[in-house]
This record gives sequence, structure tokens and C-alpha cells, in this order.
Amino acid sequence: MKRIFEVQPWNVITHTFDPKDKRLQESMTSLGNEYMGMRGDFEEGYSGDSLQGIYLGGVWYPDKTRVGWWKNGYPKYFGKVVNAVNFIKLPIEINGEAIDLAKDKISDFVLDLDMKQAVLNRSFVVERGDVRVAFKFERFLSVSQQELSVQRVSVKNLSADSVDVTIKPSIDADVKNEEANYDERFWDVLDADQQAESGSIVAKTTPNPFGTPQFTSGMEMRMVTDLNAVNVAQPNDKEVVTAFNGKLAPQAETTLEKRVIVVTSRDYDTQEKLTAAMHELSDKVAKESYAELLSAHTAIWADRWEKSDVVIKGDDESQQGIRFNLFQLFSTYYGKDSRLNIGPKGFTGEKYGGATYWDTEAFAVPVYLGITNPEVTRNLLMYRYKQLDGAYVNAKEQGLNGALFPMVTFDGIECHNEWEITFEEIHRNGDIAFAIYNYTRYTGDTSYVLHEGAKVLSEISRFWADRVHFSKRNQKYMIHGVTGADEYENNVDNNWDTNMLAQWTLKYTLEILGKVDQETAKKLAISDEEKAKWQDIVKRMYLPYDKDLNIFVQHDGFLDKDIEPVSSIPADQRPINQHWSWDKILRSPYIKQGDVLQGIWDFIDDYTPEQKKANFDFYEPLTVHESSLSPAIHSVLASDLGYKDKAVELYSRTARLDLDNYNNDTTDGLHITAMTGGWIAVVQGFAGMRVRNGQLHYAPFLPKTWTSYTFRQVFHGRLVEVSVHADGPHFKLISGDPLTIDVAGESVELK
Repeated sequence: MKRIFEVQPWNVITHTFDPKDKRLQESMTSLGNEYMGMRGDFEEGYSGDSLQGIYLGGVWYPDKTRVGWWKNGYPKYFGKVVNAVNFIKLPIEINGEAIDLAKDKISDFVLDLDMKQAVLNRSFVVERGDVRVAFKFERFLSVSQQELSVQRVSVKNLSADSVDVTIKPSIDADVKNEEANYDERFWDVLDADQQAESGSIVAKTTPNPFGTPQFTSGMEMRMVTDLNAVNVAQPNDKEVVTAFNGKLAPQAETTLEKRVIVVTSRDYDTQEKLTAAMHELSDKVAKESYAELLSAHTAIWADRWEKSDVVIKGDDESQQGIRFNLFQLFSTYYGKDSRLNIGPKGFTGEKYGGATYWDTEAFAVPVYLGITNPEVTRNLLMYRYKQLDGAYVNAKEQGLNGALFPMVTFDGIECHNEWEITFEEIHRNGDIAFAIYNYTRYTGDTSYVLHEGAKVLSEISRFWADRVHFSKRNQKYMIHGVTGADEYENNVDNNWDTNMLAQWTLKYTLEILGKVDQETAKKLAISDEEKAKWQDIVKRMYLPYDKDLNIFVQHDGFLDKDIEPVSSIPADQRPINQHWSWDKILRSPYIKQGDVLQGIWDFIDDYTPEQKKANFDFYEPLTVHESSLSPAIHSVLASDLGYKDKAVELYSRTARLDLDNYNNDTTDGLHITAMTGGWIAVVQGFAGMRVRNGQLHYAPFLPKTWTSYTFRQVFHGRLVEVSVHADGPHFKLISGDPLTIDVAGESVELK
């Protein structure tokens, strides 16, 4: 655990700059607007250790994966996000010498991510002998005009004598990914236009041998300043530079705004159309003042916070944590583009390749259902439906029928290069099916499940029916050779959660097939023989169980391990994934994240209190929570069981996972999909929110250290406010028709 930012309800702020924490600071101050995003890099340049990263939604590259141990069925490439052309570059010189916080003596340093307005602020004073100059940087990625990046730098001379100031806004295509092989670059410049007060670059991703699309991006910068434009030579064919110069008298101040429009070939099918759109949008924003651009941006954020903010009184650490969670989630995805999804690192780093994982369906869907309009979540479901063709390919590569949705993807084709993930972590098919059910249950909208969703469910069910095998000895259907949600167990037989999800998916699909219209049923073409087979699998699926412990066994053989609690691991060996060999981890009983408990959380109302208690008491002490996704579901189950202190402890871990760098791995990017955990722990856990038969149910409690907490929830066209105080819960209907809810077994009318 390491905390480098102060605790404030609406701000992630520090007054200290320590170069050894630079990467951590960059991750923590990332910005995004769904269309694009970036780490909190220093735009003026920094010669010390840094992870420079700017990323564009849906823009990626297929990297080579074929290695000596390549097997049939392996993905042909490993998809990864491409570090975008650097459009925020803003070098500054004082008296002809570049400022560089890796070298300069500075004072009065402030780095402040304003989450309420989604603006990154930074200020400091450079001291060079008698020369003292104050700098203030402001940066935001507009959610009003998603193609727009806005930067503003103010320079004030605090010296007794005049100083010469030169600012050189530029766009630079000579960038690389840190994880790139052999220092390779991914952008070829198609056009570079450098003018005295503006500049643009159009670049295309380099060709690849896999037949996947190449992407073109266009960036145009224009400046607003009272400094004088200076003609400069173009430095090379991959960069365009402008220069603005002036002399500042003592106490004088100057300002420069850099506005950049970013467009990509995802929206324009020719370079000519892309370039025309880039110029047109640049002309449009040029007509507006900085104040107008900022106001349009912050107004939308205000509306988002009005609907989704969780207000916690009495505990600023918890308050800051959950707001940071929601801020980073919304910075990554807000449902405007059904072609996009939510990567585990979002726009904050290169790890996980910026691709889509099963995290979206399992963890993001429940949150977006509660705090956004249903269309946002429906777009996440449509993302999978539109990628069915790729899912067919993935199943066929394994010699199986139906659709296998990928563990890692940009376009529906599996693009992860680890066998235990690609081949074995097939529970993701069940998680996607569950998301369809979850959306339908929560919204009451059957338009998806009875049409597109029925197709997805049917093809997943065809996969499960082919992937199981029948054990004649046990007269049961089994699934061998899988990796469950607990990735510290590979190539196991009969993972309980995987088997349970396969069984449930087949059962749910049969239920939906009984409700679709004749035209849809005809298109699906599920034969009576298939239905009979599916029903037989449902009836005779093997689910490992130990009657003495009254637990669902994580997989065959798990109980033969040397079962010792996590507390027996020496503190200096945690986290174990950074201290132990992979072999030692696989042989241990330690669980990366909920596996059996993941399945129980999904269907929390289907298990008795005794079953939930027995399984939680057995598995949680063995769980190291080294997956960022783990604490949230354990917090909900702890709340459900009345383990209030444990629930609050795990809430703190999930809400402040990155703020406090719990797992010592935030330097390479934030855990965006785990940012769902704070809301899940509060709403499903502390407030006990459930949806049963189309009705909202609550069973709230107030954590000991909190004075109160309040959240709002979207449900069936209503906006409901829930506020829990020492005197009990209070409910208010903010908008929509009257609604009856259940509170701890009693009906409450909201009007």
C-alpha cells in the first residue's frame, strides 16, 4: 500500500513531486472521454523515467505472437492498443533553455485532478538563480465535442528582470509502445502540414500480415495566445512544430491555449473525408472561447454526477475512493459508441493491450445498469452480438460447434497468446450469457433477449453442448481442462463455477427459446434433438460438492491441497504473484479472486444463508485478492452474511485499490473495470439492493465510521434516491412514475 495523493472528496491532489513516483502519478491523473484518453504526462517534456501514453478508442494493432511453442488453435496475433501520435506536446523554453522537471529546481508544485469538472491542473515555480517563473497547466478532453483536446498554459514572471519565453506546440508521430518489440514504430505519416500558427498530421498504422484493418488518425492543432508566432523549420517528416515567443516583464503573465482536433478512420472511409472533417471541426471550435468550451464540458459532467454520485459523510477516504472509481469509469465508457467497450486499463496504460475482457459483462454491466440509461448497457450487449462471426471462428479453432466469445478481443477474434487463457478460461461464455439475463431482469426490457440475445444464447449453448463430455462411470456431464475465474489454477477438471454457468446457460436458453416469436425461432433453427440434449446436460451436469464441509468444491482435487489460510504467508512474500514462481502458485491453495464465490454472487438469491456462509468462511481466508476484481464481490457476500466489518474492509480495498496502490501494480495503469467495485460494494452490499421479480429490494446498514451515505439509482424509467443514516434508511423518488419497493421485507410506496 502506498498513498502519494492527499485525501479530498472531489480532488486527487498532491503538493509533492518525487521522480520515483512519476509513473504512479501519471496513472492516477489519467484523463479520458470515451473517444480518447491519456496518462498524466508532462506536456512540456520530461527527461526522467516516464510512461508516455495517449490512446484512441478502437485503434489497435495485431502484434506477432507465433513462437516456438505455437499450437493449433492458438490466436494468430496478439492485439494491443497503439500509442497514438503525440498531440499534447508543448515544450517551453525560458531564456532559451527548456524547462524539465527532471532537472530543474522547482517549488510550489501542485498536481490536481479535479474529478467534479474532469480537468487536470498542474502548477509549479521554476527557480534558476535569480530567475523565478511560475507555470500553470490546465488540460481536459471534452465530452461535449469528443474529438477535442484542450490545453492551456499560463506563464508568470516572478523575477526582478525580464525573461524570454518560447512555447513550441507540436504534433509528433515518432512514438512507440513501451512493450513494442525491437523499438518498432506503428505510425506512417501520410501528410504533414506545418503553418506559422497551426499544424496537422495524418498518419496510418503500419501494414500487418494478418489482414486486420489499418487505422488512420488525423490531428490538427490551433493556438490562441498573445505571444508572437515565430517561423521555424519542420524538424523532420514525422513532426510539425509551431513557435510562439515573447518577453515577460517582472510580474507579467502570458497564456497559450492549444486546441487539437483528433479524428480517425473509424468514422471516415477515406483520407479526404477524414481531413475535411478535421478542418471543419477545428473551424467550429475556433469560434468558441476557452470558457465556453470548458462550460460545455463541465455541464455534461455535472449531469452525470447528478445521476450517479455516491455521497459518503464521515469518511473522506471512502468518499474520494468511490468518486475516483466513477470518474475513471465514465472517462473510459459512457455508451455513446456501441463499437467500443471497456478495457481493464482503459486509456491509462498499455497493459492488457487495451482490449475487451469478460470483466465488462461480469462487473461493469451491473454498475451501468444502475447509474445510466438502459441504452448504455444495451450497447455493451450489442457489442458482443455484432462480434458473433468472430466467436464462431474461435469455437471452430478449438474444433467445437457454436460460438466461443473471446477472452481478449478488439474485433471478436481471440487475440491473447497464453494457452491457459485462450483455450481454457471459457467461463467467459457463461458470463456473457449472464449479462443478458442481468440486463433483462433489471430493466424489464425483453427486446434484446428475444431477438439478438436469443441468437447469442443459442450459439453459446451450442458451444457448451459440444464442450462437455459424458462420464459413463459417473453418469454425469463434465468439463475438463479449464481455468476458472481463479487464474492461480490452470488446466483443472470440473471447475464448479464453469460447470454451473454452462448448466445455467443451457437452462436459461431453453426458457428464452420458449418465448421467442415464430420468425425468430425459425432463424435460430434449434432442433428438437438439440433441445433434448441441452435438457439432459442441465439434468445431469456434475457440480463438485463436499457434504462434510457443505461447500461447492472449486474443482476436482482442490481439497487435496495443503489447505492453509492466507494469514500463514509471510508478509514479505505478498503479493505472491510478485514473489513466488508460477509453479509454486499453481501448487498452492491460494485463490487469486472469487471463483466459487463469483458464481454465488451472480445468483446470490438462489443459495441458502447456510450455503453462503459455509462457502464464504472456507474460501475467503484462502483468497489473496491479487485480482483487482476480487474485493468487491467478497464485500457484497460479507454484507449479505452480516460480516459488516469485513464488508467495509473489502470496500476500502476495492474503492481505493489504485489510490493506495494496494497491489503494487498501478504504475502501468489503473484497474478500470475494477473501478466498478466501489459502487457494487455500497449498493449491492451495504444497501443490500436486489432485483426480485421486477421489484427493487433493499436491506441497508450503515458502516460504523460513516455518518451517512446517499446514492441514486436508475430503475425502470425512474430515478430513486437512497439515503442511509444512523436513524435508518430514507427513500425518495426523484423522477418517474410512482414505485413500490421492498425494504427489509416491508413495502414502501414512493410517489
